[in-house]
Amino acid sequence: MLVKVYAAALQGINAIQVTIEVNALRGIRFFLVGLPDNAVKESHERIRSALEFNGLKLPSKQIVVNMAPADIRKEGSAYDLPIAIGIMAADNMVSAEHLGKYMIMGELGLDGGLVPIKGALPIALKAAELGYEGVILPAGNAPEAAVVNNLKVYAVDNLMQVIRFLNGEETLTPYTMDVDKEFYSRQSNFEFDFSEVRGQESVKRAFEVAAAGGHNLIMIGPPGSGKSMMAKRLPSILPPLTLQESLETTKIHSVSGALAGGTALITQRPFRSPHHTISSVALCGGGSNPRPGEISLAHNGVLFLDELPEFSRDVLEVMRQPLEDRKICIARANYKVEYPAGVMFVASMNPCPCGYYNHPTKACVCNPGQVQRYLNKISGPLLDRIDLQIEIVPVPFEKISDAREGEPSATIRERVIAARKIQEERFKDEEGIYCNAQMTPKLSSKYAAIDDACRSLLRTAMNRFNLSARAYDRIVKVARTIADLDKSENIQSHHIAEAIGYRNLDRENWGT
Repeated sequence: MLVKVYAAALQGINAIQVTIEVNALRGIRFFLVGLPDNAVKESHERIRSALEFNGLKLPSKQIVVNMAPADIRKEGSAYDLPIAIGIMAADNMVSAEHLGKYMIMGELGLDGGLVPIKGALPIALKAAELGYEGVILPAGNAPEAAVVNNLKVYAVDNLMQVIRFLNGEETLTPYTMDVDKEFYSRQSNFEFDFSEVRGQESVKRAFEVAAAGGHNLIMIGPPGSGKSMMAKRLPSILPPLTLQESLETTKIHSVSGALAGGTALITQRPFRSPHHTISSVALCGGGSNPRPGEISLAHNGVLFLDELPEFSRDVLEVMRQPLEDRKICIARANYKVEYPAGVMFVASMNPCPCGYYNHPTKACVCNPGQVQRYLNKISGPLLDRIDLQIEIVPVPFEKISDAREGEPSATIRERVIAARKIQEERFKDEEGIYCNAQMTPKLSSKYAAIDDACRSLLRTAMNRFNLSARAYDRIVKVARTIADLDKSENIQSHHIAEAIGYRNLDRENWGT
């Protein structure tokens, strides 16, 4: 008897339908075709063990399993459950009457228990898109799949539960959840807060500007000056995720297997801080079984690279295109995938190898050539994509010992959200543009025009500090954000002056 069971395969962060055709014929052999990888081929033994543990046996027939479309590689152990159900249905041990209503996925343990799989959210989204009545998934995947509207999610614990459900011997209640409650209840529960930061008012202001305009930022300062501490608090002042951003971010983490068990939605902007020994593949994604990299896992959030010059030059250079295009395309001989990479890039670095160049109390032991070589590890094209370059100095004792709390993140966040709303209205007719940092030179001339007084100030600063030509556009965009924070319709000279102060590394004599 020929039966069809419906499953899904992951491509990038999306799913495509896979039809598992099972035919039971006279004979004793087992054939699995349709471009399965080794993990899929091994399903035969897991299915045999699961059935025997529960008092059942594989049919004593020749079984042919075809996974269509046959030109797409099927990877992973998530096909155990649909293949097992297909085999049982082909031998009339499971009713095939309702198989067409559901998309089924799950990994089997040797005792028939079901193990959570990767990519449950994109699978559920595809099932809803194709009009399936529901999905049958391991119980651990039910919360993330249940966020999809108009789809019944059946959370099951073991193979026998699925068999009894399809045979009408057991009734399963669809898993439900209050998506709005799940989404909004945890949006403001942050582990770190800017109220814990003593001093560093100018740096906190720079973080506020960066968050308001979506600008990339780099901090240069000696060890212990608070670079990492400040970066970890950046998500607490960023605008909250929209539901669409939350779904997109959750899909990426679901596909990569980075979603915590029982998590339905990622409700806060991600903060990723990979170690400097990371490879270019781990950062950008790919591999023999393609997975999103750190830059995609930070999508809609913050990618923080601490001690930037310690990263491999190849790793840093691979970031140039994603930071510009906000997506990353990975092409290999046998596949091509595209992952989103809309990140706010934040980096920190010491000013020199010893770490104490320009330190107010400790002497630097590096000569000028060493300082310059250290700074040259960061290429011009990468630096060109960083709008704010902040020099940070150690906090004096008087500030550290001050018992008063600083301004809380919630207050800063209110100002950031107000500035972002201004930008939303400004760019409502510009497709794909949501914040000032994304403006092209053409849009800058349209929405960030400067008057003669601002132009004169900018010309003077560029001549006096020997600012590079690439600094001009960055200064104007940052000044536009500062004006938005001030609720000013036009860019004024003091906005330009503040933006100029955020271009430390562009000064020709810095580090010499």
